[in-house]
Amino acid sequence: MVSTDRLLAFAALSLLLIVIPGPSVLFVVGRALAHGRRAALTTVAGNTLGAYVLVAAVALGIGPVVERSALLFTALKLAGAAYLVHLGVRTWRQRGSLRAALTRSGPPERSGLRTLGEGFAVGVANPKTMVFFAAVLPQFVDRAQGRVPLQMLLLGLVFNVLALVSDSVWGLAASAARGWFARSPRRLSAVGGVGGLTMIGLGMAVAVTGRKD
Repeated sequence: MVSTDRLLAFAALSLLLIVIPGPSVLFVVGRALAHGRRAALTTVAGNTLGAYVLVAAVALGIGPVVERSALLFTALKLAGAAYLVHLGVRTWRQRGSLRAALTRSGPPERSGLRTLGEGFAVGVANPKTMVFFAAVLPQFVDRAQGRVPLQMLLLGLVFNVLALVSDSVWGLAASAARGWFARSPRRLSAVGGVGGLTMIGLGMAVAVTGRKD
């Protein structure tokens, strides 16, 4: 199995990547501002599941294929970017409904399964995480110990636990700030707009960043 030294080194490197806000964090913050704490935490759960699918892909040998293929990588990146823009536009168009829903019965209700699915889609299409797993994860495997896929799955689990904690903190902080916005109808309407524009901008950023080959 993975030695303690390798595990700690990978955890430290993972933490450095995780604390820098990327697509997952910004998406969670946008969901928290637009729909509250429950939606934010459900999004985090979906995001984590999506990221672990990437871990499994690398463990099964798919990750290096994506990393070597500029066409496949670009296709996945653009698909994720388009999905973020789609969600951002929808959030922007529905920003007025936030105030009405909160006035009627508290925070607007959303399907937990749909929210989980949206988080999963963003997590599995996150180019930052995709490249990290494909390029870095294999470097911490001790091939002499055997069971390479199992080692990768363990390392990926460490990354995802750290990301789960970090993203949850971001989501809780953003949802707490949402309470301040909710005390003013005008502020609350702005929440949906900010969340929507954030996701649109994030999608555009994802589309234009990354490898150029």
